[in-house]
Parts: sequence; C-alpha cells; structure tokens
Amino acid sequence: MWKFIVKRILWVIPVLLGASLLVFTLLYFSPGDPATTFLGMNATEEETLEFNVKHGLDKPFFTQYTNYIKDIVTEFDFGNSYKNNVSVSQRIKETVPLTFKLALCSVLVMILVGIPLGIISALKQYSILDNIVSVLGMFGVSMPNFWLGLQLILLFALKLRWLPASGFNTPVQYILPSLTLGIAAAASLMRTTRSAILEVMRQDYIKTARAKGQSEGIIIFRHMLKNALIPIITVVMAQFSALMGNAIVVESIFSIPGLSKMMIEAVTTRDYIVVQGAVLVIAFTCCVVNLLMDLSYAMIDPRIKAQYVNQGKKARYKRKEVVKQNE
Repeated sequence: MWKFIVKRILWVIPVLLGASLLVFTLLYFSPGDPATTFLGMNATEEETLEFNVKHGLDKPFFTQYTNYIKDIVTEFDFGNSYKNNVSVSQRIKETVPLTFKLALCSVLVMILVGIPLGIISALKQYSILDNIVSVLGMFGVSMPNFWLGLQLILLFALKLRWLPASGFNTPVQYILPSLTLGIAAAASLMRTTRSAILEVMRQDYIKTARAKGQSEGIIIFRHMLKNALIPIITVVMAQFSALMGNAIVVESIFSIPGLSKMMIEAVTTRDYIVVQGAVLVIAFTCCVVNLLMDLSYAMIDPRIKAQYVNQGKKARYKRKEVVKQNE
C-alpha cells in the first residue's frame, strides 16, 4: 500500500512539469507582447528592453522555462506580476484559501442535496417522486451558474434582504455562492447516486439482509450506500477539482477575490506570469485530489486494499526467489 502511495506521489512531478511546460509554451507563443501591453504602443526601445530584462523575457525559451521552474523548486517563487510587480506567490497565498473554501462549501451543498435525493429517487423508482427529482436534476444540470447566481441575489439579497449580495468573509456570505455552485453539482451527484443505488439494491446480499429482518435504515446506509460509494466518491472528487478551476463566474458575480478571478483578470491583461502560477496550483490540487480518491477507494472497498497488499506480497516473494536462485 505504501509503495502505491509513494508511486502516486512521484507521478505528481512529471504531471506538474508537463502542465507547466504546456502552459508556458502556449503563453510564450501567443500573440502579443507583454512589454507593449503594459508600457503602451508609444514605449521606446530602451523602456521595452528594460522591461524584458527585468522580467527575464530577453532570454531564449528554454532558458526562461528552466529559470522559472528552478525558482519555484528552490524558493517557491512564481515571479512578479507584469502589471504591478507584486509577487505572484503572495497573491496565490491570498487567493487560494478563498477558492478552496468556496469549492469545499459547494461540495458540502452537493453532498447534502445530491445523495439524499439520489437515494430517495432510487428507492421510489418510476414513482411520481422519482419523476419530479429527475426533472429537477435535469434542470439543475442545464442551468447556467451565472443565471442561478443572479436569481439568488435578486431573491435573497434584494427582495427578502436575508443574505448579503457579495463578499466571502463571514459564514452568512458563504451561502449564496455555495448554493450557486453546489446546486448544479448536486444534480450530477443525484443522478450518479440513483444509478449506483439501483445497481446495488438488486444484489443478493440485499435480499439476504431483508430476509434476516434487518431494518430498512441499516440496509440502505450500511449495505446499499456503502457498496455504492465508489462512483459517488469519484463524482465528488471530480467536482471538487472542477470547482477549483471553474469558479470564475461565481467569484465575479459575488465579488470574491479568489484564484479563478485572479486568473481571468490576468488573462485579460496578458499578465502571463500570474496565469502560469494559477494553472500550476490548480494542477497540483487535481493531483492531490486524485491521490486522495484512490486512497479512499482502498478504505471503502476491502477488495481494492487486498489487491494492493497482494501485489506487495507477490513482489516481496519474487525478490526472495531471485535471491535464493542467485545463492
């Protein structure tokens, strides 16, 4: 098991290098010149040269890339913004917690809404309640986040005046942004939960549990839900990774100075060094989430954990056999 964990952690390194090289290459060869963008068309050659030298843009492509990676590895330095010369590392430290908190709250909404509705829909298959939940799920999946966010602001902030329309500093301010992102994700989770529960509830061990006289609550949560958790966890983890990078609209609507908003502002102003740092952080988050997802599989399903353990035993047995043959 530990060998698998170490292997997955080591795989993070080439993934991050590949993501950084891809983004760096795309931004390097994209049209436009940062010096012209920030200094203006009337900038002199001396000013342009000074700007390029200051930010290391006068060097060849591979020299720029290797210097960029070396600064990140040795000093955790993502460079300075072309726009205001502020440290990108400092901006990432300020914005990542807000986006992470928003994604976490949205996932919580997704779980609290999607899993119960999916279970109810599966247990009441083909009933009126099942049809209503399915229609709501289709509506939630197809509903744009920006429209839902604006409607929630109009209803709860302007008309009812129950909740603030912007900000993300107090628990009350978490509600509207989390609902905006969480409802659409809950619709996807609800459909996945329904399918997983329908597949599990027809198994023989469910019939055996009912024949033994176990209560319906124990059957649902201990036998059905537990054995249907793998696809559910897959959706939850995938949605969390997606929300870390797709919260741009919600952060703009609710004036949340998060990572996604910082990245889209950097794209519009051609502040490429900020874009590179934001993409690397999102890629690292996705790698960590995928690792946690694989570990959660082993914790939930003993068969998967036994597979990793057996692979380790087989590897140790082969090594012992090789040693014996050499002797």
